[in-house]
This record gives sequence, C-alpha cells and structure tokens, in this order.
Amino acid sequence: MTDVTINSRICGYVHEVSGKIDGNKVLIEIETPCNVVKNIAHMEVPLEGIHGIKDNYVLEKASHAPCCDTCLVPIGVLHVCKLEAGYISKSLAKNIGDINIEFK
Repeated sequence: MTDVTINSRICGYVHEVSGKIDGNKVLIEIETPCNVVKNIAHMEVPLEGIHGIKDNYVLEKASHAPCCDTCLVPIGVLHVCKLEAGYISKSLAKNIGDINIEFK
C-alpha cells in the first residue's frame, strides 16, 4: 500500500491518494474536496497504462474528468502506481520525502 498527500496550493486543495497493487493493476482511491478530481477518485490502473505520456491510462482519465492541464493529482497518481509496481523505490521515495515545484 502506498499513501501520498498532494497539496495543490494554487487550487487550495489537499488530496489524499492511496494505491495498492492487485495483480496487473493498481487500485487507486483519492479523497479530495475537488469536484473535478472526484471524477477520477476510484480507478483500476493497468500496469501497461502507466508508461509514457501518450496512451497513458491515468492521463487519459484525467483529461476526461476534466482535470486542468496543470493539475498535480494525475502525476501524483502515476507516482503511486510506479511505487506500487516497483518502478520507483519506496525506500528512496521515503528518504526524499517530497517533490515540489518552486516558483521564483
């Protein structure tokens, strides 16, 4: 199980994302106050759909939600999927703690 918090400060929303590997898919649950993100709050993401940008399952679902093009949630979901699938080291992610975009 992987849990992350996504703080979308520009939008003013905080989202809690949980993911769990289940065979060849990752089960995603999102707790969010955002009505748009609620449209993708429950997903079964196929592992073959988490690579690249073109034909990406999560990005496709987000575009139909319709999440805005700068929404952090779809990318956060992809991180959860890649952590659950073993493509990103969970210990490395815990040591790093967070990732961010810093405006200057």
